[in-house]
Amino acid sequence: MNTIAAGSFFDPQVIADPFDYYRAWMAKSPVVQLSEGMFLVLSYDLCAQATGEVETFSNNFQGTLSGAMAEDGDVAAILSGGWPQVDTLLTADPPVHTRFRKLVNLAFSMKRVAAIEEEMRGVVIDLIEKMAAKGEADFVRDFGIPLPVAMIASQIGMENDLDRVKRWSDAFVDRLGRMIPKERELECAREVVEFQHYMKAKIDERRANRTDDLLSDLVHAEVDGERPLEDAEILSIMQQLMVAGNETTTSALAGGLLQLIENPDQMAKAVAAADEGNERAIINLVEEVLRIESPTAGMWRMVLKDAELGGVKIPRGAMVQLRYAAANRDPTKYPDPDRFDIERANARSHLAFGKGIHMCVGNMLSRKEMAVAYTELLKRLTDFRVAEGHVPSWPPNMLLRGLTTLPISFGRRA
Repeated sequence: MNTIAAGSFFDPQVIADPFDYYRAWMAKSPVVQLSEGMFLVLSYDLCAQATGEVETFSNNFQGTLSGAMAEDGDVAAILSGGWPQVDTLLTADPPVHTRFRKLVNLAFSMKRVAAIEEEMRGVVIDLIEKMAAKGEADFVRDFGIPLPVAMIASQIGMENDLDRVKRWSDAFVDRLGRMIPKERELECAREVVEFQHYMKAKIDERRANRTDDLLSDLVHAEVDGERPLEDAEILSIMQQLMVAGNETTTSALAGGLLQLIENPDQMAKAVAAADEGNERAIINLVEEVLRIESPTAGMWRMVLKDAELGGVKIPRGAMVQLRYAAANRDPTKYPDPDRFDIERANARSHLAFGKGIHMCVGNMLSRKEMAVAYTELLKRLTDFRVAEGHVPSWPPNMLLRGLTTLPISFGRRA
């Protein structure tokens, strides 16, 4: 008998470690009603279906969530000192989404990613050497964070402000997850406004003097030949690129290393692949890490018209969360889904980056960073171990999931 209540999904302990919850409810129903007007979609097929039906399951959820989770007056007062949130990429539907997506696709094309691979490899090796000099590290702090932060910062004109990129990203992520105390809400609001004013100054600089970076391209771009982007629109795009470009990659890198440490047989296969230069095997390792870790655990959709998923009727106006982390462990899609298998044949079919028109624009950059990172780590270091006494834990966040710390020891390979 299932003893896990649907509403317990909101329990911080369940959010931090949700897999028993997923297994219990997946066996019972692929769609769970959490409360009146709020549903959770768990199965792979239904999550994939909903991502393709944008006319029913809308990404334009920002206004609805803001209404459901009205800002505290003190928070709203702080945010009034900045620019309003506008719908551009994550929280927009076609045709609005289509126009903005065109502007950023080229910046994260395979051609652009390939062009910065050697720069990326240099950053990776430098970080490894710094860790190796100590013989121990907090992998999240010393590698997982600085690699993707450095790479996305270089693409958005913030290469000299890495600490700020991380601090501001954390603030946006904490606000998005909505499981934070009042003091953190206030702090995050101040961080948002600080970011906006900082970036507005950069926008003004690019208007006066065009440079060769994505920010300048956005400042001088026209949307389908109609008009230049407004400040609030550019701020929205830059905010989303900044967050998407580092938070999830950090989580995947750290979670993947922990999976390798906890599964010595898979670690041995990964080391052999790195040594042999087996790029295909490393790529599949990356895909299996993304599947089993699913750093973007879920994403909201707003229901625009009466619908049905998995035999469950969902009324117009309801909010649905597509739970990618559950879908990526759906046993009907992935046999023995909780097993970490870097040779899994269908690993790349995962929904870690979403699917359809809202698939993460930075997915190729993230995949390349992970492939380069694991290749160089496994070629240069060995005998990875989690620090004695450390128990890995994940802070509760409704949408994102990642380790905040991973203290490790290791040796240098001969």
